[in-house]
Amino acid sequence: MAKARRDEGGGEPEREEAPGRLHGAIARSLGAAIVSGKHQPGDVLTNEIEASERLQVSRSAYREAIRILAAKGLVESRPKTGTRVSPRARWRLLDPEVLSWFFESEPSESFLQELYELRMIVEPAAAALAAKRRDAGQLERMRAALVTMQHETLATEAGQAADRDFHDAVLEATANGPLFTLSSSIGAAVRWTTIFKQRSRDLARDPVPDHWKVFDAIAAGREDQAREAMERLVTLALEDTRASMTA
Repeated sequence: MAKARRDEGGGEPEREEAPGRLHGAIARSLGAAIVSGKHQPGDVLTNEIEASERLQVSRSAYREAIRILAAKGLVESRPKTGTRVSPRARWRLLDPEVLSWFFESEPSESFLQELYELRMIVEPAAAALAAKRRDAGQLERMRAALVTMQHETLATEAGQAADRDFHDAVLEATANGPLFTLSSSIGAAVRWTTIFKQRSRDLARDPVPDHWKVFDAIAAGREDQAREAMERLVTLALEDTRASMTA
């Protein structure tokens, strides 16, 4: 039987539809509270017995949620001292779930700036490599993603998924295994910043033409142009995000 639960911040009880995923829901609630600053580094979380009683969940579900957070570097549990929020330097900020938790509330401007700095370091260089190493299949994936983006727009889930597919295909086309491991993190950053920019209004600018410029340069094998086009794409995306924060 599904149990009612109350989030760590003291919100209204919710019904858990899938008991087998209860620990994931608890981890999400606690994780969002940590990255939003409700629980600061060094804070000791409520002990397992009290927390499970207050949330109306089993101790094993709460314990598994803490294990999830510990694996992502957000908390550390020690005998006698309990579970403590870890220093931010230990957080796995590129974990897609951790990124999503930042966007459960309003992420700070400094964190958004950091995400775009990461993208600016990685994606222009990746576009240049892709222009040199891409194959026909990868180009077709990029093209198909852009056609979907253009048709569905970035206001829809389908359009947003296509956007991630495009950036994923660019990273794959670098033929660089370690670089491609960043695809899930870059994809999550693209997804959540796109959603964030549209939280209160439609996108003020259509970014699809900028994506086509990146594609055209990659397809033509023009490394410098691909790098420059991706730099412009990321720069304009940052400007759009800043504009959405002052709207």
